Amino acid sequence: MKNMSNVLEGFSKKNKEEKLEVIGNFFKNKTEIIRYFKSFHHQDKAIQELIEEFSENTISNFHLPYSVAPNFLINQKVYTLPMVIEESSVVAAASHSAKFWFAHGGFKSEIVATEKVGQVHFIWRDNLQLLQSSFAELKKILISSTDSITENMRRRGGGITDIILKDLSGEEPGLMQLFCTFETVDSMGANFINSCLEQFAITFKKWYASQPGFSGNGLEIIMCILSNLTPRCRVKCWVETPVNNFNKAVPGLSGQEFARRFYMGVRVAEVDPFRAVTHNKGIFNGVDAIVLASGNDFRAVEACGHAYAAATGKYQPLSKVILEKDNFKFILELPLALGVVGGLTNLHPLVKLSLELLRHPSAKELMCIAAASGLANNFSAVKSLVTTGIQTGHMKMHLFNIMKQLEVPEQYKQKIVEHFKHEKVSVSAVRRIVENLKKNEMLTPSEKPVKI
Repeated sequence: MKNMSNVLEGFSKKNKEEKLEVIGNFFKNKTEIIRYFKSFHHQDKAIQELIEEFSENTISNFHLPYSVAPNFLINQKVYTLPMVIEESSVVAAASHSAKFWFAHGGFKSEIVATEKVGQVHFIWRDNLQLLQSSFAELKKILISSTDSITENMRRRGGGITDIILKDLSGEEPGLMQLFCTFETVDSMGANFINSCLEQFAITFKKWYASQPGFSGNGLEIIMCILSNLTPRCRVKCWVETPVNNFNKAVPGLSGQEFARRFYMGVRVAEVDPFRAVTHNKGIFNGVDAIVLASGNDFRAVEACGHAYAAATGKYQPLSKVILEKDNFKFILELPLALGVVGGLTNLHPLVKLSLELLRHPSAKELMCIAAASGLANNFSAVKSLVTTGIQTGHMKMHLFNIMKQLEVPEQYKQKIVEHFKHEKVSVSAVRRIVENLKKNEMLTPSEKPVKI
């Protein structure tokens, strides 16, 4: 028998206070928990109400750090990047890379293409030859039927770029699609694309019913939806410098040796998908932090990026290294569909500030910025992995989280930070230091060990 005690009837119809009361029943200390959820509400009532409208069944806010990474030189413009991420070492890694590359020409970036994709999938049980021969006429009708939807987008230089009829019946009997491409300029364009696709479906059905050569009952629309796979909406970003500029990058390593080890670090990712996934995750550490700060959809960006990484049939790293004639070039190319108008960009107060901090970039410029952030983090990660190891820097950044976790008294924190400047950080090591500090405090002056 199913346990029905946790079923919540009519929950979405309750107001926020009622929802908190219901959720409070899941906890032993109900009153305290409700007060704790409320403590994360924004002090400005209007902003809190705005945030609650972004989602459904909201009872509180989930805070993430809003950081900045300064001194990013991208296409000869200097940016301070807003980054929303909880992983302690990401912003430090981005800033470290930005500082190094600022002195060596900065990040170069270019837009490869900006085409988005939408699809109308349908089942066809009629004369296929007639549909194919009539498609040029149908295509014109489909495009003109969306004139009222596309008017503003066309005025800004965007709109529908093409519609192709695709036959997928070899995979599934009768399955076909309208493969549609769009230019959405500074908008990510999801609502625009989906509105066009749904109008295509309506127009297609009307057209089909009016054509004398068809039976009239052989068309079934399955779905109309944009695709988050946008291989023709891509950005390329790279850094480049003579190998000798790495002579002082890592103590004890020549520039030649550093470049060789770095190349091999990326080569491992090309050979081994297990490494490639983590390699690309490091790229998205930087990309996602910008995507979140700018109010874009990081889930769509991730899904697209990983699908693109596997486009050859084998999952590959999104970045590569070219070593030629003592020259080092590190390149990232990835699909990235971003927008700077619509969605949260016009609503979320911190998103507005992020775009202002970036001096109101176009969607193309934001693509370049996000790619530079991804490449910067990837450079720092691979650099650490092939030299000192990733844990040294990561755990030092993580030290304050460990101290919070162990509830270390404030008076011990500076001593612990000093101790771990030259020691490896771990939870057990921090716990031992705290225990020793506490024991030492309990000793009388005569019992304390004499410092030599």
